[in-house]
Amino acid sequence: MDTASVTLTKRTCSSVISTVLLALAGLLVATPVTSNAAPSDWRYTMVAFSNVSDRDLDVYESSDGSQFQPVRLSAYRPQSGVVRDPSIFRHTDGAYYITYTTVDGANIGFARSTDRVNWTPMGSWPVPFCCFLMPGTGDGKGPVNPFFSGSAGFKDGPSLSPFTTKAWAPEWFVEGDRVSVILSMSTGGGFVPYLMTALDPSLRLWGLPVPLAGIGADHIDTTVVKVGATYHAFTKNETKKVIQHAVAPSVTGPYSYVPDGNWGSLLEGPAVTQLPNGTWRIYLDAYTEGKYLYSDSTDGLQTWSPVQEVPGLSGTVRHFGVMREPA
Repeated sequence: MDTASVTLTKRTCSSVISTVLLALAGLLVATPVTSNAAPSDWRYTMVAFSNVSDRDLDVYESSDGSQFQPVRLSAYRPQSGVVRDPSIFRHTDGAYYITYTTVDGANIGFARSTDRVNWTPMGSWPVPFCCFLMPGTGDGKGPVNPFFSGSAGFKDGPSLSPFTTKAWAPEWFVEGDRVSVILSMSTGGGFVPYLMTALDPSLRLWGLPVPLAGIGADHIDTTVVKVGATYHAFTKNETKKVIQHAVAPSVTGPYSYVPDGNWGSLLEGPAVTQLPNGTWRIYLDAYTEGKYLYSDSTDGLQTWSPVQEVPGLSGTVRHFGVMREPA
């Protein structure tokens, strides 16, 4: 074999390899890194009613919990009433379910979808008794006949009637195979949060509501998330018009209040989810300003960032629910 040829061949191969490596290095330097380079492992679905109409459900989605795009506007309109304060989750049957405020007495509404676009109404559920003799649930009318005049009872006193007159702001709470709804109930006075659990997988039969101990009367829009062994409730104090944070060892309490995020006042409709990087985010409806805000916690719901507006949707959506699932 000609050793000169072998030497030439080695030198040629070495030169080619060096050229290729230099070209690749140039590409790595020249190509910018963008936020779209690594796709999110999650999909966030948000359901809301809008400033334009509380009879129509709008559906949005996001890959990061920040930038939401419409899936379908006016995706669902109930046969009667409104579709305020919607909440969404995906059941073990693969379908999506919403529950919402109908503003039709003590009824909450339900609907089902397999694609988040086309929804089938499931009707309304008449919420049974609540609030009887519970402190702070009277309507200020004094101890008159409770069977014909609302809750009666003195203001800041107990309700003297067991008959629910309002059931608002239902929020899904799912733990294992137990599907429940946390809803705000009233007999004519202050609202109280209760937990109502489904008795069958079809979500058409429900048990009796159980109060969330420790939250107290005159609280509405209560939502709960579980982190580790602790249950975190976020609820609107209707007297102070602020969102409060309480913790408990069980979903039904007893809850104890902890410092909130100093998010400001005149807020309602808290919704809480976890972002792809593990940060927790709370969304807040600044209803008098026509804005939707958010605040983040990177230390397990202990401290929170200053509020910012939700990009693209602030001033458009009202009291929404958000759900995350694998993309």
